[in-house]
Amino acid sequence: MKVLLLANDSTYVYNLRREVIEAMLAKDWQVAAACDRKQHAEELEEMGCRLLPLEVARHGKNPLQDLALLRAYGRLLDAERPDVVLTYNIKPNVYGGMACAKRGIPYLVNVCGLGTPVENPGPMQVLTVALYKRGVKKAACVFFQNQENEDFFNARRMAPGHHHLLPGSGVNTARFALLPYPNGETVDFLFISRVMKEKGIDQYLEAARVIHARHPETVFHILGGCDDESYRKILAEMEATGAIRYHGQQPSVLPFQEISACTVHPTYYPEGMSNVLLESAACGRPIITTDRSGCREIVEDGVNGFVCRQKDSADLIAQIEKFLALPWELRREMGLAARRKVEKEFDRRIVVDAYLEEIEAAVKEAPACRSL
Repeated sequence: MKVLLLANDSTYVYNLRREVIEAMLAKDWQVAAACDRKQHAEELEEMGCRLLPLEVARHGKNPLQDLALLRAYGRLLDAERPDVVLTYNIKPNVYGGMACAKRGIPYLVNVCGLGTPVENPGPMQVLTVALYKRGVKKAACVFFQNQENEDFFNARRMAPGHHHLLPGSGVNTARFALLPYPNGETVDFLFISRVMKEKGIDQYLEAARVIHARHPETVFHILGGCDDESYRKILAEMEATGAIRYHGQQPSVLPFQEISACTVHPTYYPEGMSNVLLESAACGRPIITTDRSGCREIVEDGVNGFVCRQKDSADLIAQIEKFLALPWELRREMGLAARRKVEKEFDRRIVVDAYLEEIEAAVKEAPACRSL
């Protein structure tokens, strides 16, 4: 069987779809991924996954650029002739889906969060919803990562008859193993995300400024590239004061998880299911995050972390203060509770098994699909 993945970039494919690819390769299926070639490209190729470089321009809003992407997907499908296609991220879902539907190729769509253009009302939402409807209309299966996203699609009649709710992308609990809880002189907090407003960077920076002044033993780390270049000066200025430490994008978060006491994720971005929180919880770290879909499913307030209001720096500060008031033993127990939760509800094996089942069903029904 030939399987083709369409996604934004190789970093995403390796970090979040590696186990699915490994399971397919173990069945002697041929697997290729069409995406931007970024981090971990060599590792994917070493696994046996062919990489087909394709620029997606995920932030672009140029209709001519999107039309070119649709045509590129068409040429790719004609050349590769896959038995089934797996799509991820908004543009691959929309334009990859359209290209597959035109050719009668069975395809499975993964809605990895709605994205700002889809979630926020306005002209862009109307346009994007219309495009999404076309993209997923003939999908063999649409996977959703949280109930709110599934409800959004159903309310607008965007989803086809067959769809499946997954626990996000799941987390590899062996790769993100339980780590010893730190007990040093500092209390280290982690923000792991692209540096952009919707991920709550403003709230995190304000919390770092206030909390570090009150508790000099605290250290506020930031891991992630700057999507918004205007933040570079702000980060440099705050780093000079000692309030934060900015590390940029890192090939692995595990060395930072080792020193971390807590992950802070004050996002109000339209998440699918927060991989940052799943990985942190798997490592045995408490989490402080916002009360929104893709986050609230992972945290039980007061058990494995705390929940704060979106876009509310004061409430975030209050939750961090609440965490700092806990004795070390209770912080550690919160981390252990987080680990137990992901083991029970979010193991990536759940996602792998669902994909294998749906792929085989889609290919079995392929003649019916191609007759549409």
